Amino acid sequence: MNEKELVSLGRRQLLKGGAAMAVAGLGSTVALSANAACVPQADAKFDEVVDVIVVGSGFAGMSAALQARENGSSVMVIDKMPVFGGNSTINGGAMAVAGSPLQKQEGIEDSVDVMVADMLESGRGMNDIEMLKLVCNGTAESCEWLIDHGVQWKPFVQHFGGHSIPRVLQTVQSSGAGIIRPLIKVAKKNNIDMRNQAKLEGFIKDENGRVIGVDVRQGYYFPKERTGKMVKIGARKGVIMATGGFGNDIEYRQMQQPEYTNQLDSTNHAGATSEALKQMMLLGANPIHLDQIQLGPWASPDEKGFGTASQFNTIATYPSGIVVDVRTGERFFNELADRKARADAIMTRRDTEGNPVYPIGFTNAEGAKDAQTLDWGLKYNVIKKADTLEELAKIYNMPAKALKDQVARWNESVTNGNDSEFGRPMQKAMLLDKGPWYGVRMWPKVHYCMGGVKVNTASEVLHLVTNKPILGLYAAGEATGGIHGASRLGACAVAEGVVTGRNAGRHCAENQSVTLKLA
Repeated sequence: MNEKELVSLGRRQLLKGGAAMAVAGLGSTVALSANAACVPQADAKFDEVVDVIVVGSGFAGMSAALQARENGSSVMVIDKMPVFGGNSTINGGAMAVAGSPLQKQEGIEDSVDVMVADMLESGRGMNDIEMLKLVCNGTAESCEWLIDHGVQWKPFVQHFGGHSIPRVLQTVQSSGAGIIRPLIKVAKKNNIDMRNQAKLEGFIKDENGRVIGVDVRQGYYFPKERTGKMVKIGARKGVIMATGGFGNDIEYRQMQQPEYTNQLDSTNHAGATSEALKQMMLLGANPIHLDQIQLGPWASPDEKGFGTASQFNTIATYPSGIVVDVRTGERFFNELADRKARADAIMTRRDTEGNPVYPIGFTNAEGAKDAQTLDWGLKYNVIKKADTLEELAKIYNMPAKALKDQVARWNESVTNGNDSEFGRPMQKAMLLDKGPWYGVRMWPKVHYCMGGVKVNTASEVLHLVTNKPILGLYAAGEATGGIHGASRLGACAVAEGVVTGRNAGRHCAENQSVTLKLA
C-alpha cells in the first residue's frame, strides 16, 4: 500500500469516529487500538457482562461505582495501574463543603451561592454554571455520604486560597487515601468487581451508536503497551469514564501549553496520561478547556512530585505565614489568592537570564502545628528550621533587615485586621512574633487539568457536532471539562470528584438496560 492509499484509509477510519479529528492534538491516536474508530457491532459478543463499567478508581470512579451499586446495578471498576486510586490517593484529602456541620460549630456562615461565586471568580467566569451549581449543591450531602462510608475528617475548618471564607475539611490522614481506602473497602464488601492492571483500549457500540462495552487489555503492565490479554467486557447500562487528567503526559500537555515542557515537574502519578481522553474524542466527545492546566503554587523544587512541601505550605505557610522574594525579603502577592494568581506571581520570580529565583515561604511553630508533613520535610531537608529570623535569612541568603521589617509590617496588618499591602483575607491570619521558624523554597508544578470532555447535568458525555449525549457514555471528575473554568480552587477536586461521580453513577444505574450476548 503506497503513502497516498494509507492517507486515504486513515481518513476513512477517522470519519467513522464522529468527526473527532476536528480537535487539535489527536495526532497519532489512530493506532490507539484496533477498535479506535469504534465501528458499530450489531452482533457483539462479550467475555463478561455487567450493568455498569467504571474506568478509573479515584474519587470520581469509586464514588460512581458505589452509587451505581447502591442504586441496584452490578458494577465493575477497571484501572490500568497496579494500585487503585490514581492521583486521588496522593491528593491532600481536602474537600470544600458549603454548609458543613463543622462550619456551623465554628460560627462560620456559608452557602452554596457564596461557594459558586468564589469558584466563578477563580475560574475567570469561564465555568459551566449548571455543572458548577450541581457540584456546590452536592457538597454537604456528599460529605455526610463519605462519613457514612468510613471517611474521617479533622475536627476543624481550614481556609484555602481563593475561598472567601473557611470551608475546607480535611481527612485525618491529610491524604486522599483517607477517602479512597474506605471507599474501596466498602466497594469490595458490596461485591463490586475491582480490576487493576486493566487498560481501556477502545469502546464497543451497537448499531444504534450506543456504547455497550469496552475492549480491555487485562494483565497490563504500565507503561508496556503490548502486555496483557485483550478481552471484551459488556455494559448493559453504560460506561462511566473517571480517568482523570493528563498532567503527566508531557507531549500532550505541551500541545495545549507549549511552555509546560519536561522542565516543569508534575504532582501527578505516572499514569496521568491522555489516551482515555483521546478514545472519548474518537467517539466524537466534545473536548473543552484543554489548554487550562493548573500549576500548584505550593510545591517545592527540592523534591519530586507532590512531596512534603505541598501539604506543609497548604496547611501552614499560606494560611499562617507569608511568602517573600529571596532577593528583597518582601512579600509580592496575596498568599490566599486563588491558585492561578499565586502560581502566576511565583513564576515571575526570575533572574535576568530567565532562570527561577525560588521564593521562600515560612511560618513559625504555632503556624506549623497542624502540618503533618513537617517532620518528613525536615528529615529530607526540604523544610529548614531556624531559631531566629536572622538565621532564616542566612540560610536562604536573604537581606535580614528587610525580612524583619516585612514581618513587622505583617504583624501590624494582623493587629489591624487588614492587609494593606495585598488585600489578603485575614480570618485565619496570625502574628508572626516568635520562633522557631520553618521555611521552604517554592516553585509551581503541573497539578490539574481543568479541561476534558463536556457533559450535561446527567453526566452524559456530549457529542462535538450534535451537542447531544453519546448514548451509554458518562464521565465524571477531572476527565470532564468546564466546571472550574480557568482555575480550580483548592479542595474542589474532591468536591467535584465525589459529587459528579455519584451523579454519574446514579444516572447510569437508572439507564435502560440492553441485552448483551456472551461469547
